[in-house]
Amino acid sequence: MQKVILLLTFLLLGIHIHLSAQIPRYEVTVVTAIESLIPDGLGRSRMITTQVKVDYLDFTSQQTEDKKDRNKSNRNDIRLKDYEETKLLNLYNEGGIRFQNIATNDALVTSKINGMLANGWELFFVGTGVESKMVSTSVKKELLKMGIKALTNDDSEEKSKNDPNGIFMTRYYFRKIVDQEAEN
Repeated sequence: MQKVILLLTFLLLGIHIHLSAQIPRYEVTVVTAIESLIPDGLGRSRMITTQVKVDYLDFTSQQTEDKKDRNKSNRNDIRLKDYEETKLLNLYNEGGIRFQNIATNDALVTSKINGMLANGWELFFVGTGVESKMVSTSVKKELLKMGIKALTNDDSEEKSKNDPNGIFMTRYYFRKIVDQEAEN
């Protein structure tokens, strides 16, 4: 009987400890890499990071069926002026895709990611996107060689065909567990 009581006591203690364990809270930060797809090396490529704390509610309005006021937030109040900017190289120049530039950008982004990891951040998601209507024949050939067919399709309206401008953007989402005891 004592063994059963002792076993039940340990079982209930284990359940209590499990139920009282806190779910971790995270702080999140984003690193954005923007790489130019503008021909002839005319674009600007950068990696952007900010540590400025912003409360999105300061620039948010609540829309309802009865209240249809537009958000009157001033762009100058929203725009951050304190951020870290790392210069990246454009993906290609007059001669086509510049593989040295891609390798350089990879090294810079890898350095940033390794620095974030060394500072306790965990990379938990990466999102990418491309905005481009690239139809230059030489660029198409290079992209097809690389297997990037999505960039070469141009089913846009006639007025915007042959628009060579574009960007390749990657967002790296990092998180770090917030020390809840230090907050209390």
